[in-house]
Amino acid sequence: MLDLVDVSRSYDDGHLIEALRPTTLAINDGEYIAITGPSGSGKSTLLNLLGMIDRPTSGLYRISGIDTTSLTDTARGAIRGQIFGFVFQAFHLLPGRSAVENVELGMLYGPHSRRGRRSRAYEALERVGLADRRDSDPRTMSGGERQRVAIARAVAGRPRVLFCDEPTGNLDSANTRKVLGLLQELNASGLTVVVVTHDADVAAAAPRRLMLSDGTVTEG
Repeated sequence: MLDLVDVSRSYDDGHLIEALRPTTLAINDGEYIAITGPSGSGKSTLLNLLGMIDRPTSGLYRISGIDTTSLTDTARGAIRGQIFGFVFQAFHLLPGRSAVENVELGMLYGPHSRRGRRSRAYEALERVGLADRRDSDPRTMSGGERQRVAIARAVAGRPRVLFCDEPTGNLDSANTRKVLGLLQELNASGLTVVVVTHDADVAAAAPRRLMLSDGTVTEG
């Protein structure tokens, strides 16, 4: 589904920095993949390229056979909004808004009516086990509950791929296990899951692991 062909990303910071060296990588529908490696190894760079947050310096990136390399920013944004969901270490939830309102915000610029957004938000919160907290302010929730709201927001639009950047970085071990269990359930339902993590236990939960070191990707 996601195909990188000799994709690289470099930055010019007075001298050339190769954040990602030429990489060829295929991610199939329904996979659960962990991307690991030390700080500065290129994990976030790879995730940003896969999620179309950033453009490659060179190479070809195809999504379901479509070459995205030369698409306009508008076209890239449309594909990103339709296909991808994103979860980050920081929950990025708005205080003073209920859980269901926070989930709805993820669909604000999509094609859904207000009623449709509310229905999908309820469905997503039920899917992550928080139907009973849908009217709660995130400030009254535990870190694990807030991350599950963030995951509900990411999946409410029914993406095909869920990208998670250190999704358990702010959680204790008990809540980490809950979030990992949820990601495994989502993957079992057919969602492709790609997780960036420093945590060996989080990486071990993924059937396929990619290791990054100095911008080079190897199968772990």
